[in-house]
Amino acid sequence: MSQAEKQTLGFQTEVKQLLHLMVHALYSNREIFLRELISNASDACDKLRFQAIKHPALLEEDPDLRVQVSYDEKAGTLTLDDNGIGMDREDVIANLGTIARSGTSEFLKQLTGDQKKDSSLIGQFGVGFYSAFIVADEVTVETRKAGAALADAVRWTSKGDGEFTVEPIEKAGRGTSITLKLKEDAQEFASGFRLRNIIQKYSDHIGLPIQLLKETEEQEGEEATQEWETVNKANALWTRAKSEIKEEEYKEFYKHVAHDFEEPLTWSHNKVEGKQEYTSLLYVPKRAPFDLYQREAPRGLKLYVQRVFILDNAEQFLPLYLRFIKGVVDSSDLPLNISREILQQNPQIDSMKSALTKRVLSMLEKLAKDEDKYQEFWKEFGQVLKEGPGEDFANREKIAGLLRFSSTQEEEQKVSLSAYLERMQEGQDKIYYLVGESLSQVKSSPHLEVFRKKGIEVLLLTDRIDEWLMSHLNEFDGKSLVDVARGDLDLGELDSDEDKKAQEKASEEKKDLVERVKKVLDERVSEVKISTRLTDSPAVLVMGAGDLGVQMRKILEAAGQQAPDTKPILEINPEHPLIGRLEAESQEGRFTELAQVLCDQAALAAGETLEDPGQFVQRLNRLLMELSD
Repeated sequence: MSQAEKQTLGFQTEVKQLLHLMVHALYSNREIFLRELISNASDACDKLRFQAIKHPALLEEDPDLRVQVSYDEKAGTLTLDDNGIGMDREDVIANLGTIARSGTSEFLKQLTGDQKKDSSLIGQFGVGFYSAFIVADEVTVETRKAGAALADAVRWTSKGDGEFTVEPIEKAGRGTSITLKLKEDAQEFASGFRLRNIIQKYSDHIGLPIQLLKETEEQEGEEATQEWETVNKANALWTRAKSEIKEEEYKEFYKHVAHDFEEPLTWSHNKVEGKQEYTSLLYVPKRAPFDLYQREAPRGLKLYVQRVFILDNAEQFLPLYLRFIKGVVDSSDLPLNISREILQQNPQIDSMKSALTKRVLSMLEKLAKDEDKYQEFWKEFGQVLKEGPGEDFANREKIAGLLRFSSTQEEEQKVSLSAYLERMQEGQDKIYYLVGESLSQVKSSPHLEVFRKKGIEVLLLTDRIDEWLMSHLNEFDGKSLVDVARGDLDLGELDSDEDKKAQEKASEEKKDLVERVKKVLDERVSEVKISTRLTDSPAVLVMGAGDLGVQMRKILEAAGQQAPDTKPILEINPEHPLIGRLEAESQEGRFTELAQVLCDQAALAAGETLEDPGQFVQRLNRLLMELSD
């Protein structure tokens, strides 16, 4: 199809859904459309400023970058005009007809039809250009890419009803002009007073002039003249002194930089001087973005060099486990022509990354002092933070202090390792934990029986990442972390001399029984022992110190990898009546049946899946039938 033809195209399915949702779910907060469009225009100017460093000719005869807002009350229209980078036909179709973000379909499946819930989900997605349809019946975009010929401009038009048209036009100035034909009930946005208020409320911090058309009074014998008036402060917020910036301005800047319309949980504004000079303004969002766990999702800070925008999503400044942090970093030392490739090899970046990481962790430590706010943060980002100890050895202790867990004393994930240490019993020198599939499963685990009896708190870990986390977190504040489902249980001074003597005596007395059970279960277990953990259950399966747990096995299998074959240890409780019944059984067939059922039950209690559930049911039924006879 030739460039000269007018084309009518359909929106991507996701765009249709999002458009419908925006118009309905965001109805109560309509004015944000202007913030979004100005934010996009500002980004377009930033991109041109960066490209013009190498190619000054792109600025043509118009070097002063700005965004202009005009309106026509009679016609009921509002126009936003920028002289930024602009778009060509391909850009227009790609940027205004599709949402090229991985996981969009999954995101849209979460939408419920409940306007309040859905509007906060849109905040997680980022509102963007499509918010124009909240107030407009029709949107027209006229744009010419910087450096392109006048005749290579494009007009895009849509009523937001499922399709749009694209046609070639001539346009004198570079950049993009967006005209909204306002809905009947949105005519308030064709008012200079209303527009000025919205710009000052949402876009005051933007570092280039936002100009509003000012009509001058008509003098006798003269026509009214048009003047442009700059209505924002037009200096980059992060370059101003902290004492000059109001809390509201920080919050609005976050919404601009993160394309979010919820307020941030907290932020940190910091200027570094000395060997390196840079300013950072870092934010913790209130809600996790929908693509937080997609490794290819865009992430990182906005990078400026000497206030010139260089890169969106510069991921080199923070480790992956802090990928939820939003904000800007503005360096005075980096070269203006820096690229992503050069960033990866620049030794200054490593030093900045280390300092910014510490700054974020300090910000989270400060946030943790407010338990309610930190719980908000933890519910959204806790699992991502748990990636930290494995990725960032230097800050492992700091990250460990920020982690929160459930325990045998607190069901919610609220227990910090410091709080656990404060509650430790006299003589206790280890931090005990248990990993499992769900809270209900670990709470009733036989592994906890001796701890309940002695009143020792155990951390209960049920997130998918927990076993991997604990393989990298061996100690905290000088105390080792011990998995109560692995190896020999050593309670140290918490075990009395009587306990130890009773254990030795039981091991000696039940030696023959242990050997009989081991012979029957030789293919399933590596060893059979008398247990020190059990008080109520007849048996429990224990992993070897270096064996993979159930969680890690499932992760490997999900990734298509074969988990190594290992056999657990079976520990039996000599005080339990079932073990007494097993010991008294002289008939080998029935002894085998009982021993196998005992092992199956222990596997189920440990959260494992039986290899042959049918056989377990048959054995159990046979034993029940014998008992009933």
